[in-house]
Amino acid sequence: MFFEIKKQLAFMLMKGCLHTHTTCSDGKLTPQEVVNAYESRGYDFIAFTDHDYLLKPNYREIYGQVKTDMIIFHGIELTVYIQGYVHVGMIEGVKETLHIFNHIGEYDLTPDRVLERLADLEQMYPLDAVEITTKGFRDTVLESLNIRYPKIASDDAHTLLGVGRAWIELDAKREKDSILMAVKQGEFWNCYV
Repeated sequence: MFFEIKKQLAFMLMKGCLHTHTTCSDGKLTPQEVVNAYESRGYDFIAFTDHDYLLKPNYREIYGQVKTDMIIFHGIELTVYIQGYVHVGMIEGVKETLHIFNHIGEYDLTPDRVLERLADLEQMYPLDAVEITTKGFRDTVLESLNIRYPKIASDDAHTLLGVGRAWIELDAKREKDSILMAVKQGEFWNCYV
């Protein structure tokens, strides 16, 4: 019992992905298959972020049936219309909520236009980070943008092939809010295959 309590209180290095899709929207893997794929690659946490307009009505019940020792965040990928559409990932902790401007490289925007969209989004959501990968692939132009938010890597996996291309690592307590706070504060490392 003592060691279990100590493990929960101590900071530890963890590996995670905060942008995944399942059959609860347009992903090709069930939530359990997604968890199994990430768990087999040594992940400590993931976030289900299925698309808002495609969500199955009982998605939370389906997520709740997943069996794993990983930390599973429930989230949603919001479709936001500002001069076209963009996606914002909203990830729930216990008390904390994380908002990420997702896959900024997929909108075919110039760096100046990305910054304009970011300014528009700031009027609508309390943004905490921007995702600088496209389907898990690194983009050095996006990495170099002068953005005041932490820049996060993710694989945005919709299929098994997409799992494990990009992730973050961080030192935090093994609890949801501690992980989200580390991301908000930019206390993580981006990693790529």
